[in-house]
Parts: sequence; C-alpha cells; structure tokens
Amino acid sequence: MESSESSPELKKSKSKAAPRKSKETPSTLKQKSPAEFFAENKNIAGFDNPGKSLYTTVRELVENSLDSAESISELPVVEITIEEIGKSKFNSMIGLVDRERIDEALYDDYETTKAREKRLAKEARAQEMQAKNISLGKKVKESQPSKGMKGRGEASFYRVTCKDNGKGMPHDDIPNMFGRVLSGTKYGLKQTRGKFGLGAKMALIWSKMSTGLPIEISSSMKGQNYSTFCRLDIDIHRNIPHVHAHEKRDNKERWHGAEIQVVIEGNWTTYRSKILHYMRQMAVITPYAQFLFKFVTDSTDKNVTIRFSRRTDVMPPIPLETKHHPSSVDLLLIKRLITETSKANLLQFLQHEFVNIGKPYAERLIGEMGPDFNPKTAVKSLTSQQIVRIHQLFRQAKFDDPSGDCLSPAGEYNLRLGIIKELHPDMVATYSGSAQVFEGHPFIVEAGVSMGGKDVKQGVNIFRFANRIPLLFEQGADVVTRTALKRINWSSYKINQAQDKIGVFVSIVSTKIPFKGTGKEYIGDDITEIATAVKAAIQQCCIQLKSKIVKKIQAREQQERKRNLSKYIVDATSAVYEVLKEMAHSHASKKKKVADDDEDSELLDKVSDRIITKETLREKLAQHVEKVDYEMAMEYATQSGVSEEPRESIYLQSLEEEADDKNFINLHNPIFVFRLYN
Repeated sequence: MESSESSPELKKSKSKAAPRKSKETPSTLKQKSPAEFFAENKNIAGFDNPGKSLYTTVRELVENSLDSAESISELPVVEITIEEIGKSKFNSMIGLVDRERIDEALYDDYETTKAREKRLAKEARAQEMQAKNISLGKKVKESQPSKGMKGRGEASFYRVTCKDNGKGMPHDDIPNMFGRVLSGTKYGLKQTRGKFGLGAKMALIWSKMSTGLPIEISSSMKGQNYSTFCRLDIDIHRNIPHVHAHEKRDNKERWHGAEIQVVIEGNWTTYRSKILHYMRQMAVITPYAQFLFKFVTDSTDKNVTIRFSRRTDVMPPIPLETKHHPSSVDLLLIKRLITETSKANLLQFLQHEFVNIGKPYAERLIGEMGPDFNPKTAVKSLTSQQIVRIHQLFRQAKFDDPSGDCLSPAGEYNLRLGIIKELHPDMVATYSGSAQVFEGHPFIVEAGVSMGGKDVKQGVNIFRFANRIPLLFEQGADVVTRTALKRINWSSYKINQAQDKIGVFVSIVSTKIPFKGTGKEYIGDDITEIATAVKAAIQQCCIQLKSKIVKKIQAREQQERKRNLSKYIVDATSAVYEVLKEMAHSHASKKKKVADDDEDSELLDKVSDRIITKETLREKLAQHVEKVDYEMAMEYATQSGVSEEPRESIYLQSLEEEADDKNFINLHNPIFVFRLYN
C-alpha cells in the first residue's frame, strides 16, 4: 500500500524537477580591450550623456593644449570652437540622403488625434485665461508657440575644434597617441592635469559611437618645415588606430602646435553654462594663458564669442617627475620597479628607485630585513617572500617626508591676478601653504578669498581646482565645500556668510589627487591632512581680510562722524555765538580787565567789534572738522595702503625684444612680480 501511494508523489516530483535539467554548455573565456571597456563604461570618463560628453570633450582638449604649451615654456594661446551641425548637413557629411517620412505613425514624435485634441484644448484654456487677465489689467507673459513632440532620434551634433601653440606631436606617434587607449606621454609619478590619461582618445571613442566620423589632427613641432595631417578613428575591439590619411604638408608659416577637430553628439543648451563657467575658471587659475572661445550656429543671435585675455607672462614651473616614496608603494609596484630597474644589487635599488633613502639609511634597512639580505644581493633574484618583507618594512619604518619641489602650484601672484581679472572684487586675500604629505604623496594647498565682485551671488561661492583644473560637479561632498560652509566661523572675521558676496578659491596640487567617485569630480573629506590644510589656508585669507574690513569699518565710522559734525555746525555756531555776544556785552559794561584774562578779553573785544561774526565762526568750525577728517583719512591711507578714490586697472605689457632673450630676473611677491632687466 505504501509503495502504491508513494509512486504518484515520486512521479509528481520528477515531473516538477524535469524542467530544471538542462544541458550544460561550456563557457568560453572572453577578453575586452581597454577601448572596449571605456566604450561600455563611458560614464567613468565623464561621458554620461550627450551634454556632459560635449563638456568633457572641451575640457580634455583645452587641458591637453595647456600641457603642451607649458611643456616648452610657451605662453599658451588656445582657440576653442563649437560649431552646431544641422541634421541635413550632418547627413551630407556621412553621405546619407535625406528621406521624407512615409508612415508618420511609425515615429516616436507622432502626435495622435487624441493627444492633439488635448493639446489644443489646453492652449485654448491658456488663451482664455490670458484674455481674462488682460481685461483685468494684469501683466501677462507673452504666450510662446507650443513645441511639437521631440523624438528620441533627434540628436544634436557639434564640431569641436581646438587649436594651440604648444609642443606639437611627432609625425609617427600621432596614430597611437589618439587611436590606442592607455598609451601616452603623461604616465609617471608627477603632477598632471589628466584624471585617467585618456585625453582626446575618449572623445574619439564617443565620436565613433555617436557619429561614426573620424578625428582630424594637424600638428607641427617647433622648428619643423612641415606639418602633419592625420585622419583616423579607432578599432574599439582591438584597441588599435584605423588610419584614413597620414601625410606631411608644407609649413611655410613655421607654426607649431596642434589643431584637433572632432564631430560628436552633444547638447549645448543644457551644458552651455557649465562650459562657460569652466572657461572662466580656467582663466582664473591660468591668467598667463589667452583663450578664445566661440560657439557658432546658423542663428547668428545665438552665437557666442568670448576672449579671455592674458594678464601676465609669469608661468608656474614645469612639474617634475619624481620617484616613489617608500611609504606609498604596494607589493605590485615594488615588483614592477624591480622588473624595470637598471640597478644590479639591493643597495643601489633602494638608493635610486625611492626618494629619501640615502646610502647609510639603505644599509640600515637591509640590516633590519634579516640574514637573507645583504647590500650586494641581486635585486632581480629576490623571491616573493623577500619582496613581502621589504614591503612590510617600508610600511613600518620611519622616513622623511617628500619635498614639494616636484610640484607646480599656480602661485599666489597668479591666483590673485586671476581672481582680480575675472571677478573684479572689492578686496581679495590669497595664501599659499607649504608642502605637506598624505600617504607618502606631497601636496600644496593654495587659497584665495574675495569680497564683492562681478557676477558673484550673495553667500559663499566655491571655486575648486585640482592640479590647476576646475572641478564643477559633485560640489556638495568636496572637502573644500564642507570646510568653507561648516568649519569656518565667518562672523569672527567680520564677514556675513548670508549677505556678503564671498568667493572661496582653493587649489590643490599633488602627485596623486585623492579623487572620490567614478567620475573623479571631487576630493573626499576623509583625509585629515588635506582637510586641515584647506581649513588653515582659508583661515589665513580671512585673517588678512579681517584687518582690511576693520579698517574699512573705521573709515566708514569716521565719515559718519564727519557728516554728523557737519550737520550740527549751523546750530552749534549759533549757540556759541550767542553765548559770546552775551559775554562781550557783560564785559563791556563792567570795563574790567584782568591780566590773566587778556586772551579772553581780546576774544570778547573782537566779538564786540564784529571782527568775529557768526559767519566767520561757522567757517572756522567747518575748517576744523575738515582738518580732523583729513588727518584721520591720511592715517587710514597710510596704514592700509588703499585709496578709496576710483581706480582703473593698469596691466604692464612685456617688452617683446627683451622677452625673447629672457635677460631678466623676476622678484616674486604675493602682490606683484618685479622684473629687473639686465
């Protein structure tokens, strides 16, 4: 009986389990090229959407141009043009013939009869409400024509062109520099503007994904009598360049630099303000560069042309490549350094591949590693266990901090000049801190705080820079924002955080910027050394501003006292004169003169003889008030060095003949640079 009852259950369970059985297929191992990875994860490199992609393309090209010009100590001249391309023009560029629609209902922007009736009814109600408001005498906004539905396929395309006067690129290297991801000249331990080392390569990948059009490069190096023209795209799956044209052309003008042109999908409308803010902030941090920005479209009223003029020819030093600090390396890096080193033994390896390890200290380290190590141990023969021992000792041993000589901050002079040039503030203070260290990497924090200015909103306005590039996104979580808004007591510096127009500029340079997030758009608040340095730099600026603000308040109070005294001159004169007249009349009637009162008698006689009148007394009192105010004003001007009279900015241009010879010495000061020509 049990078997007969259990058999149906077994059959039922078998029937349920049967679909789970499937024939296993062997999985195949697949690989992705670096170009394919970034194409699938383009948001990592800042290509989240068409608008952000347009912004990132502009940013990458501008920063490449600045790096190229600075590498040969050439004052940068960068021209950036964004040209809007209509649908018909784009189709002709790719060889596609425009085609009329046949089946309207097939398209995403097709408006059904019901939707059209609903839209018309809404427009009718709006017109009726507008007519009613007009009859009541109320102000009415002009009604805008309703826009039709926009389909998903209606993309906007732009040709982005960037031209510079930089170093240029070698003829044979251009295809790999643009068509091979993770290949370039900026890799190494030094301060660089780039975040991923992708540069224009990501713009090319986005161009291939959105338009399919190749990138065009024209380049010439200094002293070359030819220029290179190259048109190429990238084989994303193989991560190799696909060259359409690569040729040499005459360079009669002896131009040097690069001109890059790429056509991409973008959105100017939504990212217009971001792109213009980026250009303006770049002009603040690089006042020695000249930028010309153009946006060109068929509608001339929408065209934009902005020139950011150069205001100085004092450039920061070129960042130097440095060696790794022992406390900042990991196992993988130690193994790579061992593989790449040209040194034969362990002693030489420690001395020459790391900073702050001299020969005596290297010998002490080797002695601490154990009996298996000696100064003449062949570095290439080290085992994995020995490398781990070296790494452990590096983490535990004490080393001197690396110096900041390899860094290239903007400099107080350039930061101050950039702020004044672009914002025209009422007052500004700057501060440049000394080099500090986090996790074995040196960094320098520079700060500026301004009051008032053009296009500055009330409250605290944050301007962030990392390795001399502006950071515009994800501001709320940044260490600068949190410090400025939460850790600075503005009222203690006579600054009203809510009502005053405050500009806070903080620039951080380092061999390794500790970005957070996939987009690398902000610096985290979790590194104590950086947070402390940022707070200290802003506070130093506030201390400078406080003294200026206090003096300005004192001057304002003096002016107020002068106005109050001047206001009562008439009444005070009348009262004093009436008293003097009464005293003079009494004196004349008594006819008494006392030797001690000769001066008083003389004064009263002058009043009696009308030598001193109410008018002369008023004039003397006004002169006294003016004299006291003038003395106070002179004292204020002497102490502050600031004149309250209207001023006009004057910029001294460089002497072109002497500038070529470089026959001068610069004496730097946070306020100015004094140039002494020999």
